[in-house]
Amino acid sequence: MTGVLILEQALNGLQFGLMLFLLAAGLTLVFGIMDMINLAHGSLYMVGAYLVAAATAASGSFWLGLSAGIAGAALFGVLLELTVLRRLYQRDHLSQVLGTFAILLMCNEAVRFIWGSQPVLLSPPESLAGPVELLPGFYYPAYRLLIIGVGLAVALLLWLLITRTRVGMQVRAGASNREMALVMGTNVRLLFTALFGLGAALCAVAGGMLGPLLAVQVGMGESILILAFVVIVIGGIGSVRGALLGALLVGVVDTAGRTLIPMAFDALLGPEAASNAGPAVASILIYVLMAAVLFWKPKGLFPSHG
Repeated sequence: MTGVLILEQALNGLQFGLMLFLLAAGLTLVFGIMDMINLAHGSLYMVGAYLVAAATAASGSFWLGLSAGIAGAALFGVLLELTVLRRLYQRDHLSQVLGTFAILLMCNEAVRFIWGSQPVLLSPPESLAGPVELLPGFYYPAYRLLIIGVGLAVALLLWLLITRTRVGMQVRAGASNREMALVMGTNVRLLFTALFGLGAALCAVAGGMLGPLLAVQVGMGESILILAFVVIVIGGIGSVRGALLGALLVGVVDTAGRTLIPMAFDALLGPEAASNAGPAVASILIYVLMAAVLFWKPKGLFPSHG
């Protein structure tokens, strides 16, 4: 029974970590190349989830809804960069924090105005509603397996884009030495706009895939944005490889900790300690992990190497 529980939590952690990676990848590239703190990144995740839910309800197909939501979120990200965020590049970090936090608040109110305050229903495809037997006697939800597959596929495509294309070369150069990339003739404006569009599309993938598991509601981007920042600090700012490893570490530690730590407290200290102290200790585990990584590697695991 314990082995089955550990395997289940490991898969849950892998699934959550891959979705965190989709959020953190765009965020770390924007931060690493543009030197811009974008608190509105969580809003792209929220807007993407709402667009996927609305398109799914209108079309009756989860896959059509997901495709339309990703395209809509990418377009929203590009328009946001062209109209507002471009004006913040040369400002200091305080101005960027204030400006993007204002965008976050406006996105929350716009979503509340359009869709209301109540959570919006987003159902997974009917064909993936049941469990799949992975091992004799071990069943795991088919939709969570799909999320793992999509996360791995997107991570592979992103790795190929970053390491095997000319655009990826410019992205890696910008993350390692932004001034030198400018001197070598990189089209900075086009690169920045494309990065925001890509980041918004990845956010929509995460929001659309997690929507059936979590509530699609106003403010859903704030809590996961904090985890995304933890991921890029652990992985190294500007590093896609670091974002992937950091996201998997955070996903597994957070998911397993919330299940296993209360069980350990129950066995050692009794049920009262498990119910009171267990969840509190589990919730700070990822920050302990971040502190430990920064103690040994102050710039993260893979700083600025793409």
